[in-house]
Amino acid sequence: MWAASRTVLCVLALSVTVTAVSVADASASAVGARRCSVPKYPGSGYFISLTVSGTSCAAGKQLTIAYYRCRVRAGGIKGRCRARVRGFGCREQRTQIPTEIDARVTCRKRGQTVVHVYQQDT
Repeated sequence: MWAASRTVLCVLALSVTVTAVSVADASASAVGARRCSVPKYPGSGYFISLTVSGTSCAAGKQLTIAYYRCRVRAGGIKGRCRARVRGFGCREQRTQIPTEIDARVTCRKRGQTVVHVYQQDT
């Protein structure tokens, strides 16, 4: 009886493990997002993270720099980019103190998403 109970427990544990791995794989592929190395920040500050989905890391880096340039053109280091960037529509969530801006930028275009986080010293 002990051997049968132990076998049933092992089968249940294996079943739970396989299910958990399957769910994790499904959610990862559904999201499809991957982290990329960040490009060098062109100004006084730095990029903290870069995540892309549906596009390459190289394209995400180019978009990140293009967004920075649009932002600076729109109003210096405290500017906000309101134009489309490389065909992407971007939204920025920002917190600001007198010495820095911390922001998360999400850009989307036809199933492609690029998210970057930056800190800009003012």
